[in-house]
Amino acid sequence: MNLFFKIFLWFLAAMAMMVGVALFFTWTLQSDPFISRFQGIARNQVRNHAGTAAQIYESDGLRGVQEFLDRIGGSEPIREVGLVDESRDLVVNNGITNHRHDDLVERAFASGETEASFTGTPEVVFAKSLQLKDGRRFVLLAVWNRVVPPPFLGEPRLRYLRLLGLFLTAMLVCYVLAKYLSSPIVKLSQATRELAAGNLSTRVADKIGKRRDEFAKLAADFDEMAERIETLVTSEKRLTRDISHELRSPLARMNVALELAKQKATPENLPNLNRIETESERLNEMIGRLLTLSQLESGSMNVSMVKLDLSRLVRDIVEDAEFEATARGKSVKAETIDDCRIVGNENLLRSAIENVVRNSVRYTADGTCVDVSLAVVGSFAEIAVEDHGGGVPDEELDNLFRPFYRLAEARERRSGGAGLGLAIARRAVLAHNGTISASNKNSGLRVSIKLPLSAARQ
Repeated sequence: MNLFFKIFLWFLAAMAMMVGVALFFTWTLQSDPFISRFQGIARNQVRNHAGTAAQIYESDGLRGVQEFLDRIGGSEPIREVGLVDESRDLVVNNGITNHRHDDLVERAFASGETEASFTGTPEVVFAKSLQLKDGRRFVLLAVWNRVVPPPFLGEPRLRYLRLLGLFLTAMLVCYVLAKYLSSPIVKLSQATRELAAGNLSTRVADKIGKRRDEFAKLAADFDEMAERIETLVTSEKRLTRDISHELRSPLARMNVALELAKQKATPENLPNLNRIETESERLNEMIGRLLTLSQLESGSMNVSMVKLDLSRLVRDIVEDAEFEATARGKSVKAETIDDCRIVGNENLLRSAIENVVRNSVRYTADGTCVDVSLAVVGSFAEIAVEDHGGGVPDEELDNLFRPFYRLAEARERRSGGAGLGLAIARRAVLAHNGTISASNKNSGLRVSIKLPLSAARQ
């Protein structure tokens, strides 16, 4: 699960808990005050009704009280109403069953206040004593519908709609917050991958925006790091190119002087001069490779692309390599060569494939064969070169294409070159939008070059 969804889900869970707890406590704390207000209102109303009933009894007798109780008994929230005399008889009744409320009547007669009976039924009974001028006493009974707090989140019809509204609001807020927090991380991660892929001009501060938090500072630090890396790498490439150019002139003069010295050399000095000439040729070859690599990396080399027959090119390289390998007691064979054409630069591709094949010939065991194949796989042409040199440690595979890199056991001059062949091959393949990789297979190393095809198999 990526960072965005983790932040989103945590925010959503936190918000859901906060809203749930807030609603629960709000509803719970409102229940007691709500019921208390209901009791106060009901007691006052019953007391007022009792006083009114006493006045009506004085003026109109029981008939007037009956009419009054009929009026108030048929209105909400009072369901039933009645009048009890001192003999505990219902003298006026509007649905009251007296025997259900004997205890309440006794309490009302005894206290003279408004008494209430709260039962498990959905009703509340109030009783209030009243006294006439002639000393007679009565109790007014009133049965009220129990008033309960409003349902949690409202009425059932609206409850789910409100829940949906809360959920969608929480989703939207959490999405915006998660996006705001994770977006800089995503952009920094993408910029890091681009920098690792070789795009040294990658910058990320402008993409972060006008933030003033730690992400903005991290983006600024990343840009500063990328700029320093770009400066160092550019300086290194420029230094390599400049040194290579500068070495060419004294090396040419040294070769001229060497030829003159060989003309006047004695038989005793001639082997030493030949050795100097061999080292000079190696130095000249290395300088040429350095210049080629520098031009490929800087993009200054003019790479003209044309349609070419890749199968013919691979066959020619295999024939040349076979001629050189035979002198070393080795061989190079083409297992499978599919006919195909691509758009590319023949010189660059020849150099890349030759470097890979010659490297395999150099390290394959004596008496073994380097196997070369060309196969059309989908929209790519794959060139595979396999040797029998024992392979390399897996952790060193990616390092094989670095300039001047050689395994520790191959650093002796007699076993390898300057470590530029595979680096040049990699840059040449990248210039054709292809890929090159190495892997251990069987008893040796397998180097695979994939190039995009310009046409289907011919």
